Amino acid sequence: MEAQSKQGLHNKYQNNDKNTHNADFTENTHKKQRIFFWKRSDSLPWLLALACMDLISLTMLWLADVEAFGVLSLANGLCSLLLFTVILIYSQKKGRQKEAAFLHFLESPDPLREGEALRLAGRPEAGMVQKTGRLLREAAAKNQQLSMDLDEYEEYVEAWAHEVKTPISLLTFLMDNHRQELPPSVARKLDYVQCQMQESVSQMLYYARLKSVHKDYLLEPLCLEECCQNALGDYKPLLEENRFCLSLDLPGVTVLSDQRGVEFLLRQMISNSIKYCRDSGIRKLRLWAPPPSAPDGQILLHIADNGIGVQPCDLPFLFEKGFTGGPDSNRKKATGMGLYLAKAVADDLNIALDVQSAWGEGFEITLRFPQIETAT
Repeated sequence: MEAQSKQGLHNKYQNNDKNTHNADFTENTHKKQRIFFWKRSDSLPWLLALACMDLISLTMLWLADVEAFGVLSLANGLCSLLLFTVILIYSQKKGRQKEAAFLHFLESPDPLREGEALRLAGRPEAGMVQKTGRLLREAAAKNQQLSMDLDEYEEYVEAWAHEVKTPISLLTFLMDNHRQELPPSVARKLDYVQCQMQESVSQMLYYARLKSVHKDYLLEPLCLEECCQNALGDYKPLLEENRFCLSLDLPGVTVLSDQRGVEFLLRQMISNSIKYCRDSGIRKLRLWAPPPSAPDGQILLHIADNGIGVQPCDLPFLFEKGFTGGPDSNRKKATGMGLYLAKAVADDLNIALDVQSAWGEGFEITLRFPQIETAT
């Protein structure tokens, strides 16, 4: 039932997107038809006026001189055709100027371009141009204010994240130098609090970095074993407390990437393995990288555990923002941000993420690093 409801919700979103796309396509088609009709009907009054004048002239010529009617009617038709051609060319040229001025006005609705559009527009269109300019300027002012508010918010979040590192550093100093003086139960709780605070601050900083225009990634040769050891060291107390059996098989594997970004990815995967471990039995966590054998030379890093795993209906949505999975008791405190941020960082670093899992049997994620050819 849960899978069917999620699939139904997913189909509903897809149908809504399709309906919205169809509505936009229909609206754009109607707009094009109205513009075409307007351009075509702009010359229609001149054509009708010339046709009426020609009809009246031909009637008068026929009544005045029947013998010269043929020659005079031909001359009248040629003059009318020439006059209509001149009027049509002038009308089309003016229409193109009006359209170009209006498009420039839409791109930048400043008073100068609005004045140019008003000069070329007729009386019925002048009010529409003025109203459009006023609405566009109001929207631009609101967008600018929202952008300024967002910049201030990001600066505040980054400043807070850096300030909160001070108590985390003090807690780390306390745990490293006075652990023997603390009761084991208190030491375990402080280890848990320290890991949670570091993870939350790290997620907040990376979320702020993802929204920024310029990202300070430093691509350099990295030893995967060293990166994995650094990430595992941050969770060493929790891994020991939960009695994980660790297995690393990374014989001299080197990749070209950003060290902070790669270690952030590894910490998210290790944190999830600890959160969603099995309640009893031997808990395993394995990290290994087989020798490159793919035609494109990609380097694969596998991270696997034997935890509770992920239900099949949840797999397509794992990397969506805010997705916390089904109503399993072990996922009640999930925020749905860890894997979302991991996927965003991986996309920035051109690292592909592949997930394999079976409910109750474990979880495995593969990081596909691109092979970079260096100049010799």
